[in-house]
Amino acid sequence: MAIKTPDWVKHAVFYQIYPDSFARKVPPHQKWLLDVPLEDWDAPPTYQGYKGGNLWGVMEKLDYLQDLGVTALYFTPIFRSACNHGYHTHDYYGIDPLLGDREAFDQLLKTAHDKGFKVVLDGVFNHASRGFFFFNDILENGPNSPWLDWFKIEGWPLSAYDGSLPANYVSWIDYRALPQFNHDNPAVREYIMQVGEYWLKQGIDGWRLDVPDCVTAEGFWVDFRDRVKGVNPEAYIVGEIAFDASQWLDGKQFDGVMNYPFARLTAGFIIGDRVDKEIIPHFYEPYETLDAAGYAKGIEELLARHPWEIQLTQLNLLDSHDTPRFLSIANGDRTSAKLGALLLMTFPGTPNIFYGDEIGIEGGHEPDCRKGFPPEEKWDAEALAYYKQLIQIRKKSRALRTGDYHTLYAQGKVYIFARILGEEAVIIAVNNGETKAEITLSEWEKVPSILPAKPSHLIYGDGVSNWDKDELKLTIPPRTGLILAD
Repeated sequence: MAIKTPDWVKHAVFYQIYPDSFARKVPPHQKWLLDVPLEDWDAPPTYQGYKGGNLWGVMEKLDYLQDLGVTALYFTPIFRSACNHGYHTHDYYGIDPLLGDREAFDQLLKTAHDKGFKVVLDGVFNHASRGFFFFNDILENGPNSPWLDWFKIEGWPLSAYDGSLPANYVSWIDYRALPQFNHDNPAVREYIMQVGEYWLKQGIDGWRLDVPDCVTAEGFWVDFRDRVKGVNPEAYIVGEIAFDASQWLDGKQFDGVMNYPFARLTAGFIIGDRVDKEIIPHFYEPYETLDAAGYAKGIEELLARHPWEIQLTQLNLLDSHDTPRFLSIANGDRTSAKLGALLLMTFPGTPNIFYGDEIGIEGGHEPDCRKGFPPEEKWDAEALAYYKQLIQIRKKSRALRTGDYHTLYAQGKVYIFARILGEEAVIIAVNNGETKAEITLSEWEKVPSILPAKPSHLIYGDGVSNWDKDELKLTIPPRTGLILAD
């Protein structure tokens, strides 16, 4: 059976929203949402404090996101949870009241769809929380609870809070706040499947799955895909797997994963030895500084790893709520951030922007990477301009979205590749070195045979760049990227 992934994802530009820190607005009838202790919006984020961002605020930002050019929204968890990040789920059927409850969600989903956005939610299905009803019943009733087999109980008494005593139950990475489901229990399996179906029936467009590699019950994600696609064949299923995800990308489970391997390679090439070694995220380890040849080798191996239909629905990223900001990893070097964005927007798969990257937000290890979205006077206007330009270029070019990928040149600090679809050819060139580069592509035997046509215009890049179409000769200023197309 041929692999099939959602067509809309291949043409989407995603924007990842961390609801507590993105935007805050409360209609008069829900004023009580602000009548609670909240952190100052501009103060450094903490592990346990709340900023009070909500779905009403997201609604107010939809015009901004539309103007930016994004077409799909990925929300970190929005279900009831006793933590600001939402990954400690209390109720999979209820929207967190601090986010505006079900009323805000229903209105946001309708408004987003009316404006042409797709909406993907985060599903935390490997583990629940101490406050999840079924586990809480066990804490209250001990061996008499009817829900014992929903989790992996190892002894008595359970100690959900006192770390000086054995927990006596299995939890995610031994973090007792997150008891792990027993996925071999058919009732647990069916419960999670029905949660997945329910929100799709409410109108969401897909699921991002938290740590799905931790779910080892045989066939679980195969069944999940069948149930999800049974409700909506075009629903997107994307897993959070930071390294080689081949066993989950067989066409029978996920449509894609969060493409941290792309982020690692891009950081190694673009940031290189400029990296802030104190905040390298574990998703990037082992960190390796790469020249163009090393980057090309890594990218070609990555592209060969999965079927092309899967490559086109990988969720590409530079950073996320779990990593320091790319700009901060680069020690605040804004040129690195600009070149990273160029490679993100021209790589096969769907690009994902972590909220605020487009306006130059910085941030170290979590929770510092989850700062409140700043007011406009604090935005990096240049960053916003180049993000908008790159998104529009991508949206106008089918080759950049679904075209084949060919490395044309990779030497020293200069990396050049083409995206080709039929007679449309787009050339992307990055000079990450400190001196001007002059490259004559026609000298490289394979290049003329790869290009169906010679791009004639510089559509993105420095004004002093030069392109000789006839000779395939390119002049690239130092630490500059450019795009050539017809």
